[in-house]
Amino acid sequence: MVEKIVIDAEGAVLGRLSTMLAKRLLIGEDVVVINAEKAILSGNPASTLGFYKHRRERGDVYKGPFFPRYPDMLLKRTVRGMLPVKTVRGRNALARLKVYMGCPEEFTGKAIKVDIKKSNVLKCKYTTVANMCRQLGAKV
Repeated sequence: MVEKIVIDAEGAVLGRLSTMLAKRLLIGEDVVVINAEKAILSGNPASTLGFYKHRRERGDVYKGPFFPRYPDMLLKRTVRGMLPVKTVRGRNALARLKVYMGCPEEFTGKAIKVDIKKSNVLKCKYTTVANMCRQLGAKV
């Protein structure tokens, strides 16, 4: 059985975390992300909310495009945007990604800290993914 890499998203900047995850998935690693709701969206919270709200409300309710409200699916959608999902390689890479809100019991104590920019280093305004999703209508 292939060992899964467990990554804690707490305090990590969403875009930087997503690029790192996409690279790991494309080289064939199985990745599990925990605490997805504690990831950080850098930038002005009002403009970030406007961006995600526009993506959420665009399109048709029946035909799409569909955009997630919940933090785990939002993180997965962000990683999906960085993968070539129209190819078999990209679809297989996305299938190897598992994202969880909180920390399931099977992964407690196994998470590794990623070496990317964290919220304590940022000099700009930011908001958490959970807060953004709450404003989009999720019951987090």
